[in-house]
Amino acid sequence: MKIYFDNAATSWPKPDSVINAMNDFNTNVGSNPGRSGHHLSVEAGRVLFEARENAAELFHIDDPLRISLTSNITHSLNIVLRGYLKPGDHVITSSMEHNSVMRPLRDLEQCGVELTVVQCDDAGRLEPDDIRKSIRSNTKLLILTHASNVTGTLMPVHEAGKIAADHGILFCLDSAQSAGVLDIDVNSFNVDILCFTGHKGLLGPMGTGGFYLKKGLEDLIEPLMSGGTGSLSEYEKQPDFMPDKYEAGTLNAIGFAGLASGIRYVLDTGAAVIREKEDALTEYFINSLKDRKRIKIYGIDSVNFRTSVVSFNIDGVAPSDAAFIFDEEYGILSRPGLHCAPSAHRTIGSFPGGTNRFSFGFYNTFEEVDISLKAIDKILHSSR
Repeated sequence: MKIYFDNAATSWPKPDSVINAMNDFNTNVGSNPGRSGHHLSVEAGRVLFEARENAAELFHIDDPLRISLTSNITHSLNIVLRGYLKPGDHVITSSMEHNSVMRPLRDLEQCGVELTVVQCDDAGRLEPDDIRKSIRSNTKLLILTHASNVTGTLMPVHEAGKIAADHGILFCLDSAQSAGVLDIDVNSFNVDILCFTGHKGLLGPMGTGGFYLKKGLEDLIEPLMSGGTGSLSEYEKQPDFMPDKYEAGTLNAIGFAGLASGIRYVLDTGAAVIREKEDALTEYFINSLKDRKRIKIYGIDSVNFRTSVVSFNIDGVAPSDAAFIFDEEYGILSRPGLHCAPSAHRTIGSFPGGTNRFSFGFYNTFEEVDISLKAIDKILHSSR
């Protein structure tokens, strides 16, 4: 028996429709999109457009061609950050960011980009006014995670988007932990740039992702690499229009067939329905853990202000040891450590050891949570 509580790393299992879509592409299409004139190449291109269409519908984007497809959200973030920020520019972010944001920003800092990391409190909460106070005359970008991959804490994205808009600053949202679970409306959020990954809440396969750019921003963001796009092949210069400008090389078409199906599953099921299920599991787990001594839970208790990512520690038991016991003795698959977010762990006070992280998904059950609680009780008893 396996109990999968590692959905923040990648969602699993995937819906049958996702697997079927990928199998169908591999069996019946299998061609390179945009690189040939025959009908199978055209069909492969249609699959990519379906992925854009479904993502546009989910994120309330008017034009699907404002979405460029990438290999993952890290790829998307690097295109945006390295393509937009220049020496002398100032960028604002939070102390709860994943290394997919922090590492490119630290690299750019070495090249003359100025960086302000706004400190969150020990539950991972960000005070909007601290963003406002950090704005300078040369501030060009505000980039925030929508939800922490360590504590699940939600960032005040509505307020942040308004602050950015009021000050003429671009707002980039990292939706790695929120897309497919939380409603994301790029218009009401004042989001100029939305980066997403396919293999988490969107229920698609690994190796898929993308980003949305508000109209006109392609003139300000240079591509990370150049190459064949299947368009304007008579020129040796990279196309300057969306989405081709950022899509050099053959895309993972079979993966995007799966992603299109995964997003369709989310749309048909309803992100609100998915969140309601995950919230119920999270609330049950947190409320049950509260009654147990020697357990420290990080983040906010209320599911209204968090996702289904729960970090906790067992006093006297290293996270890596606990994760090994969960796996070997109880079949519970989780993730210990720093979760590629050392700044977040410093913020909540769990650095350098990190935490145990359970991240629940739509396919998890209350029975599985009960088994995990019994496992925690046995670890508590044996480690007294």
